Amino acid sequence: MATGVSATTAQSAVLEVTEATFEREVLQRSQTTPVVIDFWAPWCGPCRALGPTLERLAREAGGTWVLAKINVDENPRLAQMFRVQGIPAVKAVYQGKIVDEFTGALPESQVRAWLKRVAPDRNADLLAMAQALEATNPAEAIARYRLILGQDPKNETALFNLGRLLALRGDPEGIVTLKQVPASSSFSSRATAGLAIADLVNAPAEPAEGSEGLYRQAAAAVRAGDYATAIEHLLTIVGRDRALRDDGARKALLALLALLGDENPLVGPARRRLANLLF
Repeated sequence: MATGVSATTAQSAVLEVTEATFEREVLQRSQTTPVVIDFWAPWCGPCRALGPTLERLAREAGGTWVLAKINVDENPRLAQMFRVQGIPAVKAVYQGKIVDEFTGALPESQVRAWLKRVAPDRNADLLAMAQALEATNPAEAIARYRLILGQDPKNETALFNLGRLLALRGDPEGIVTLKQVPASSSFSSRATAGLAIADLVNAPAEPAEGSEGLYRQAAAAVRAGDYATAIEHLLTIVGRDRALRDDGARKALLALLALLGDENPLVGPARRRLANLLF
């Protein structure tokens, strides 16, 4: 998958800053973009551990914040000005002021959590817009999720939502995408359900008789985004023909409800009706 970050942006995301360039590259730049300063030295072991992580995260950020690396041996006055007592020392500067800082080589998970506090996530607005578009314009929602993942390939919400939409449309890429959702993710169980939806959405489009015909109509409704109709058809099949496709309607319905999520207003009533049919 493309990173979505140009070579120019990636290169400018990490700056070697000196006393001569500090005002331009840090103070002036911080008026519009958060600048994360990494005070380091070549002889510092923890610096060599933390530095590459910060550089990689800066390039992944796509310009939402900039990393300024300052060698304390070559720029002692800057280290003194920022009262650096030990290195690596990392300080976030925004609009000319320190907004947060830490000392020592933190693990990447803690660095990411720290960055969320000091740098705005420009993908948050894109994510909200994509989610709002799912019901009315799923194709546009898919495009926005792709854009987010181009800038942040590990965005689990975008990854799951993209895979879910593609899977529900019968696109094989949806299954591939859902398999990329980490097992530790809060979406992992729903992603597994997404894999189970394949049998439904790939049902033939040609008309058929009886329960099989209704199952195919449910599949067509899912592919069209008409989930209410699909739920009705699947519930009807569960009530009269559990043998169809080895209880396929119930399995497909459970997978569909899991993909839609409990926040979807269709899900609660459908689960209750399914429970009444089964018990």
